[in-house]
Amino acid sequence: MAKKDIDWSNIGFGYMETDKRYVSNYKDGAWDAGALVEDSTVTISECACVLQYAQTIFEGLKAYTTVDGRVVCFRPDLNAERMVDSAKRLEMPVFPKERFVDAVVQTVQANIDYVPPYGSGATLYLRPYMFGSDAVIGVKPANEYQFRLFATPVGPYFKGGVKPITIRVSDFDRAAPNGTGHIKAGLNYAMSLHAIVDAHAKGFDENMYLDAATRTKVEETGGANFLFVTKDNKIVTPKSDSILPSITRRSLMTVAKDYLGLEVEEREVFFEEVPEFVECGLCGTAAVISPVGCVNDHGKEIKFANGCTEIGPVISKLRETLTGIQMGQIDAPEGWIKEIK
Repeated sequence: MAKKDIDWSNIGFGYMETDKRYVSNYKDGAWDAGALVEDSTVTISECACVLQYAQTIFEGLKAYTTVDGRVVCFRPDLNAERMVDSAKRLEMPVFPKERFVDAVVQTVQANIDYVPPYGSGATLYLRPYMFGSDAVIGVKPANEYQFRLFATPVGPYFKGGVKPITIRVSDFDRAAPNGTGHIKAGLNYAMSLHAIVDAHAKGFDENMYLDAATRTKVEETGGANFLFVTKDNKIVTPKSDSILPSITRRSLMTVAKDYLGLEVEEREVFFEEVPEFVECGLCGTAAVISPVGCVNDHGKEIKFANGCTEIGPVISKLRETLTGIQMGQIDAPEGWIKEIK
């Protein structure tokens, strides 16, 4: 079959319905066999636990076309492991890791004509998610659940592609100590919606969230981890129990150390240190790594060495190397690339 007739180079980061999605239901203490279906609608009770108490978790990963024409996914086993952690925290049944990876493979295979061609700048975004589906009126976990995985072709996460963005220090909190900031729960993102809409209305691309307990330490944005670069090219990333463990960020730290020979450090990063860094990037599945040009702290601007117009050399090299690994231009560490055959 031929690729779909889509203007791959000009699609945004939005939903486009594709042919098939994977669905599996949990009932009476067990997951069913699961299947690919054509129907993109979800039918649940008006009293479903997900609608009443937001019992839902999700993941995000991508399928790519490599330079030699293969279709691959990047480290889906780590997405599976993170969803296991998320499920346990929200008292949901674990969807087995091997079944998660198999669902990824099946969904990509079924929508192979929607995988954008190499060099288009687009990818096939995969969204696995799980939710409590049966009626629950008292505050308690659901008894029945649905795991679903759909695919949609997407362009760059930030409009305009890879260029420095401007973020602000938010007065809102993303996650509380001992809360759910370390898992990929839908409720975390619902909490961030007002903050991001307010940021956009005031001309900022994203929010920088500080720790809720002391408001002195950098945590993350609404959907990405931070990477900072020191004057001597050390890569520093914030450490906190309320930060989501980004697969992209962990991969970039390995790239920095093993491919670029840079020193890396994961530690608490105090906001007062931010002006001392020469580069800053936001990393996650959707954006890979986006350079931050300026941080606005209630009217006071912190500009990184390259200002608000150019991507810094270290962030640029990190992005170039990781995308090179993903696209098959650079040899990947063992187990990082899952080929879809």
